[in-house]
Amino acid sequence: MRHLPVPDPGTPPLSSPAAFLWWVARRQAGLLTAGVAVGIVGAVTAAVMPYLVGRIVDGGLEHGLGAELWKGCAVLAAVGLVQLVANVWGHRLDVENWLRSAYRTSQLVGHHVTRTGDRVTAELPTGEVVATVATDSHWLGELYANLARAIGSVVAYGVIAVVLMRTSTPLGLLVLLGLPVVVAALAFLVKPLQRRQLTQREAQGRLTTLGADTVSGLRILRGIGGEEVFAGRYRAQSQEVRKAGVHVAQTQSLLDALQTLLPGAFLAIVVWMGSHLAIAGEITTGQLVACYGFAAYLTQPLWTAVEMMRITTRVVVGTRKMLAVLRVPKVADLTGAGSDAERPGHGDEILDEASGLVVRPGLLLALVSADPDESAAVALRLGRFGTSGRAEPEPLPDAPPAVRWGAVALDDLPLAEVRERIVVAESTPPLFTGPLAEELDVRGRATEADMLAALHVADAADVLDSVPGGLAGEVEEKGRSLSGGQRQRVALARALLTEAEVLVLVEPTSAVDAHTESRIARRLARARAGRTTVLVTASPLVLDTADEVALLVDGRVVATGRHRELMDGHDAAAQAYRAVVSRTSGADAAETLHAEPTKEDSREAARR
Repeated sequence: MRHLPVPDPGTPPLSSPAAFLWWVARRQAGLLTAGVAVGIVGAVTAAVMPYLVGRIVDGGLEHGLGAELWKGCAVLAAVGLVQLVANVWGHRLDVENWLRSAYRTSQLVGHHVTRTGDRVTAELPTGEVVATVATDSHWLGELYANLARAIGSVVAYGVIAVVLMRTSTPLGLLVLLGLPVVVAALAFLVKPLQRRQLTQREAQGRLTTLGADTVSGLRILRGIGGEEVFAGRYRAQSQEVRKAGVHVAQTQSLLDALQTLLPGAFLAIVVWMGSHLAIAGEITTGQLVACYGFAAYLTQPLWTAVEMMRITTRVVVGTRKMLAVLRVPKVADLTGAGSDAERPGHGDEILDEASGLVVRPGLLLALVSADPDESAAVALRLGRFGTSGRAEPEPLPDAPPAVRWGAVALDDLPLAEVRERIVVAESTPPLFTGPLAEELDVRGRATEADMLAALHVADAADVLDSVPGGLAGEVEEKGRSLSGGQRQRVALARALLTEAEVLVLVEPTSAVDAHTESRIARRLARARAGRTTVLVTASPLVLDTADEVALLVDGRVVATGRHRELMDGHDAAAQAYRAVVSRTSGADAAETLHAEPTKEDSREAARR
């Protein structure tokens, strides 16, 4: 048995579906070669069966039940045994070829998606990405599973044509020329089928995306009464998929009907001509029997040819979708490798040049903004998470780096080191299926006491009661068995257990009540004392525990200080800060900052 998944799926060419499919074939060349060889043996032995039966019939009619008849039967039995063994091993090799190619491409796409950050969902719908792994890769496996049988059928077709040409030139020419004509007639349906399959594939991808978005936001939809609206959208998109499927089925049904009609007509013509030749004495009775057997057998290569056209059409459509996913740049590909970069020290500051934010080591810094997306974008830059999904032009080679850690540009550091030293926990971090302990200890080095301590800091001890079995209990998919606040607190505990040198938390308490938020804020400040922590929040309860607060307006830091200092200030920045913290609109905050100073502001400034 060969182990799956493979250690390294490799790096495929992305120029065209043909190049990609040839690359996959080379990755399992030995397995494909063995499958093709066994497939040829199985097909040829099946093809010569009618010839042997015809020889036995002629021998029996001429010599009766003699040694030649029994010898022919023995040869027929031996060939049948070879065919049996070849078919058994051929099926095994076909299945293995299917598994190797399907799971290699699934692994390749899945591995790539995990390294593209949020760029892949910005460029492609979620449903498209899911379908490449769930559907397209499996169809690609079908191509390689049927390849051996297709090549074996072609070889068997050639053997039959040679035998018939030696038996009767008209029969040989009929088979040699007639079968390609039948295949060509069926090939006219391939283009319409491919076009309709592409339409169905795109509609199915949109339906998958809509379904995933609706299910993930079901709690929110129910809360605002929008469940029926999204259900209606899903029903409408389902009808689009159904219509596209009906169009595919119409073309497919016509292809299937012709797949039965044309081979049957071809068989009738071959038998009719062979019968006339036998009556005329140009061929023997045994050759007529062989002729019928050949014609009947040739329906199998014809069916295989049509099946390969259908599979290849579907695979080309799916491969184009996979290439679209694989062409999305990885996060590591967007920046320097940083193998020779100087490593920043533990006492170095982090500077986000785009906003002017300075993260001083060992402090708990709170970042406040009237626009949550604005402050979240700064947090993502601190963790070097791509371009936040926006299609922006590549920076010029001499452009200043967006973030510096000490004297080193963050983009010049190895990505693995950035991920190890800087951890960014977003506002709605996902939970995964599995034991709660594994959900918390993502780096595999925390003890049970560490996990309990992290849960205490996150005020998530109640989660142990909600999950049967406590730390050993199973968390359901996306944490569905937990409330929104519990999921957020589990994610906070998970982030704390990474023991990151720099921990960036985006709205870590947005889903909890004020009393819980106050406890979390105090415990978090104590737990992260002396270590660099950045909190993106506008909650006064959390801000009051911060060592330093930075106010962000229009993408730039306009004021820094302690929470109470900014609240008690009288300048425009302090007023803007109070506007944000008191939950007024972002427009009000910006207007407050840019407004002309009042007389009272001027007198206060003069007194100071």
